[in-house]
Amino acid sequence: MGALIKFSNFVSNTFAIWVLLFAALAFFEPQAFTWIAPYIVPLLGIVMFGMGLTLSVNDFKEVFTRPKEVLIGVLAQFLIMPLLAFLLATLLPVSREVALGIILVGCCPGGTASNVMTYLAKGDTALSVAVTSVSTLLAPILTPALILLLAGKWLSVSAGALFWSIVKVVLIPIILGLIVQMMFQKQVKASVQILPLVSVIAIVAIVAAVVGLNQQAIAKSGFIIFLIVVVHNGLGLLIGYWLARLLRMSETKQKAISIEVGMQNSGLGAALATAHFSPLAAVPSAIFSVWHNISGPIVATYFRKKSERQESNNSTIEM
Repeated sequence: MGALIKFSNFVSNTFAIWVLLFAALAFFEPQAFTWIAPYIVPLLGIVMFGMGLTLSVNDFKEVFTRPKEVLIGVLAQFLIMPLLAFLLATLLPVSREVALGIILVGCCPGGTASNVMTYLAKGDTALSVAVTSVSTLLAPILTPALILLLAGKWLSVSAGALFWSIVKVVLIPIILGLIVQMMFQKQVKASVQILPLVSVIAIVAIVAAVVGLNQQAIAKSGFIIFLIVVVHNGLGLLIGYWLARLLRMSETKQKAISIEVGMQNSGLGAALATAHFSPLAAVPSAIFSVWHNISGPIVATYFRKKSERQESNNSTIEM
């Protein structure tokens, strides 16, 4: 078990490398990964079940002990990224399917990786977890509503169908994970350390499947989509940080809000696009999944170094 936990930690710490590696393999050998496509939704369900196993009642206490800060994070998540996505999809010359995919990933809740990045950045991890949890639980209502509002002009959108998909793939697995965690706390505590390995395998498989299905489209317009994703993610991180700063939140909270806004549950975007629209609409989510696992550690390292410099300067002044 110890060896498996070490391997799980290693795979989790090198997540970005595995995503990049298998995305590249899927691009050059698409037929080796296209068979995964029918399992995208169940794979995401497994990731969400794992998220439920790691949540506790204490995570939701943050919502009641500091509701204003959690509300700011959730509103920023569901306003900044969807509006940025709409602007990018409207202003740039992309196909209807790609435009829908950009908006789709923008309307998703925050990704669970944001909690790890906030911790590494020496940010307010408790706030990050609370915002991720609340935004994920609100996703069945807010994500379909936002997609219908912002993407309805490109393609027909069934908000009801999206609602039920998110309930089945996000809400039910998380609730089941919470129930299992409360009923079998000792067993869950013993096995929860290998959950990162399961999550990494699932997300890597989803990305590889989407890349394999869209190899020709990515070869044709993948660079443009990549640039859009980089701009979308970068502006989300920056605007989230400055919004928190404008509202006079502390430095640790600024980091948490920035990372929460910039990092999306791109696996959900890929699953919804594959199930309800077209494989091409899933490409922005797949590329976002690759990119934010590169930009996240970079931003976390920058924030951590900034904190360490401030601590060092403060120590010097005191001496």
